[in-house]
Amino acid sequence: MCEFVPEFAKRAGPRALIYHDPATTHAAIVNCGGLCPGINDVIRSVVTTLETGYGVTEISGIRFGFGGFWKEGVSNLKLTRSNTSGVQRAGGSVIGTGRGGGDVPKIVDSIERQGINMVFVIGGNGSHAGADAISDECARRGLAVSVVGIPKTIDNDILHIDKTFGFDTAVEEAQKAIRAAAIEAKSALNGVGVVKLMGRQSGFIAMNASLASGEVDVCMIPEVDFAMEGAGGVVQHIKSLLKKQGHAVVVVAEGAGQEYVRGAGGTDKGGNPILGDIGPWLVKRLRAEMSCDVKYIDPTYMVRGIPANAHDSIYCTILGQNAVHGAFAGYTGISIGMVNTHAVFLPIPRLIERERLVDPDGRMWHRLLTSTGQPDFQSS
Repeated sequence: MCEFVPEFAKRAGPRALIYHDPATTHAAIVNCGGLCPGINDVIRSVVTTLETGYGVTEISGIRFGFGGFWKEGVSNLKLTRSNTSGVQRAGGSVIGTGRGGGDVPKIVDSIERQGINMVFVIGGNGSHAGADAISDECARRGLAVSVVGIPKTIDNDILHIDKTFGFDTAVEEAQKAIRAAAIEAKSALNGVGVVKLMGRQSGFIAMNASLASGEVDVCMIPEVDFAMEGAGGVVQHIKSLLKKQGHAVVVVAEGAGQEYVRGAGGTDKGGNPILGDIGPWLVKRLRAEMSCDVKYIDPTYMVRGIPANAHDSIYCTILGQNAVHGAFAGYTGISIGMVNTHAVFLPIPRLIERERLVDPDGRMWHRLLTSTGQPDFQSS
């Protein structure tokens, strides 16, 4: 039976002794949740390391998320170094992705039936929780299966690791939307550019893209409450910006200001709360409160679907290689990430205790406040 890693972190890398026999190894890769730059880089790295590093010849891509293990009409995609060569140049996921489908008994039935003894799960907090449950069920049945997570969330909201892959690319691409909003705002009488960026519970993309841009006047994230009304509110501040400089550029994370909008309630198939749409609400509010020309940009799907930049691509390669090393060492219920710039194996339960959030008292948020010059936005 494969073993858990009891420590908080163990240095990643190849081991002198391996647990699984490459000649009888059947590895499976599954991608869950939304798209993110770098997924194909990770898949290519896992496949290449399995095939050229260990001599594995049976590698299956599970199509369209966890449900691909057991749903009728969905077949595995055979993966080789040859047919994954170059996939990193395209965005998206070569094996597809999907939310839901996390029926653990059915998944493990499929794993047992197919003789799979390695499962690589590319996904966020919910997908890692699923991976941990699959690992536990395999152990309960006495199956020697290594289940290894590879953290994927464009929001960068997974605990303990330095950052998630695709985050740098997303920040870089988001700046293009901010730049477009700034051009529109500066080219109109009382122009206001509003950009909504990803970030359900965590505002890392909005904060970092705003800081990198240098053109943002207001940035709102889920971790920091803000008042719309009053002398210290958002509306009054934007009015003062229009009076002072004739334009304003506003960035809002998708999970910000949920007290002002009403979502549908409940959760989606991935277990995420269904949010109200703060972007259009904010645009209507600004137009109702002042004479302004508002241009609204939501680049979410443009950002999610692009290829990874060079930095993220290298990071994905490191993650994929070490995920395979961890599986061959016989570990299960682990994930792979960079902690203080070192690649380490981490027990999944520690990563999914809660979402990683921007610290409102941290240096990065205060750097952002200095850059934008925005107040605390508390009503008086």
